[in-house]
Amino acid sequence: MLKIVPDPPCSPDATHYLEDTLIQATEYVLCALAVAHHAVSTLPKSPASIMTLAVMHEMEAVRSLLESAVAQVQLTQRPQMHALH
Repeated sequence: MLKIVPDPPCSPDATHYLEDTLIQATEYVLCALAVAHHAVSTLPKSPASIMTLAVMHEMEAVRSLLESAVAQVQLTQRPQMHALH
């Protein structure tokens, strides 16, 4: 079977893998938040809307942690990049 989507380019540096994984996780959280926002705005009086709002709150916390982790990975990569030049 042929692949429709090619594999991402390989990087020998483990921090690139970590950064890519964190960015992908952040994108999934942002998509989940968009779905949750839509669900609450579509059915605001639903009994499940309170639970959806609680889930949104937790996902916002995860998003903040992921963005912080991405920033930390990017900061640790900067000195390595300058040393190579």
